[in-house]
Amino acid sequence: MSTIRVGMIGTGGISQWHARQLLELKEVEIKAITDTSSENREKFAAKFSLTGVKQFSEYQDMLDQVELDAVVICSPHTLHFQQATDVLNKGLHVLIEKPMTCSSEEAEQLITTAEKAGKVLQVSYQRHFQPEFLFIRDAIANGEIGKLTSITASLYQEWKQGTTGLWRQVPELSGGGMLMDSGSHIIDVLLWTTGLTPVEVKPSLHLQGAPVEIDSFTSIRFAEGAVAGLNVVGYAPCWHETYVFCGEEGGIFYDNGKITIRRLHEEPVVPELPKQTTNQDKSFIDAILGRHEVKVPGSFALKVVKFTEMIYQAAGYKPY
Repeated sequence: MSTIRVGMIGTGGISQWHARQLLELKEVEIKAITDTSSENREKFAAKFSLTGVKQFSEYQDMLDQVELDAVVICSPHTLHFQQATDVLNKGLHVLIEKPMTCSSEEAEQLITTAEKAGKVLQVSYQRHFQPEFLFIRDAIANGEIGKLTSITASLYQEWKQGTTGLWRQVPELSGGGMLMDSGSHIIDVLLWTTGLTPVEVKPSLHLQGAPVEIDSFTSIRFAEGAVAGLNVVGYAPCWHETYVFCGEEGGIFYDNGKITIRRLHEEPVVPELPKQTTNQDKSFIDAILGRHEVKVPGSFALKVVKFTEMIYQAAGYKPY
């Protein structure tokens, strides 16, 4: 397969990141785009000089009328399941934005559909390709700070202010608020870097006057013995992302991209990080071409969906 013909569902903000990364690859051609907004489609096509690209308002028309190999899904969360199911049933590979689905039942069905179709199902958690988080994951796995005892994972973002009036605050489309949206990335990091198994959560959710939850604070207990605090704050003045991983022999502190390793009574160490070599889109194409395994498979994304579900259920909260 010399050229991977890609279609895109959704041409909003995040789709432009995908388009830029896909168009950097000589093996890729964007053949068609779908969006219910003709204005969004035209802006997208113009920005990336996609003069010959076919445009559709309904994704089913794109699947029926264009010869494709893969589809990138960048639509509202609650639409992911049906769209990805239809793409896979057409015999096409799929890269899907987070969260994979809004329920574990849908996630499990989607994994089964992908297995039956024999196609790549990858979820777009970009931190899996960023040197900072790869370093943290490897350091923990290699015992650099000993057995984990506690983790704090926090994201602050002006999410409420930036999404007012948009689909992200419409429960029927978003499937939830900040926790389901940007918070999905923080849950991803928490589970992926540590490999821990959550068994109990005690959440406190706050809507801050919005139709969906904005702020959430969750205490977590893991089967392996560690405890954690997950803080996802959508009513903040800016973006700020922090993690602290404490182990029996030290700690790893992450603050907006900067990593420091601390050990008792020792000077802090700032590690050297390798350069990034791939991203969510390149790795998706490489997986299709058989160059390596799927880096963020549905089986892992299911863990994020289940954990999010645990928090909502424990809080007695039904987003939609």
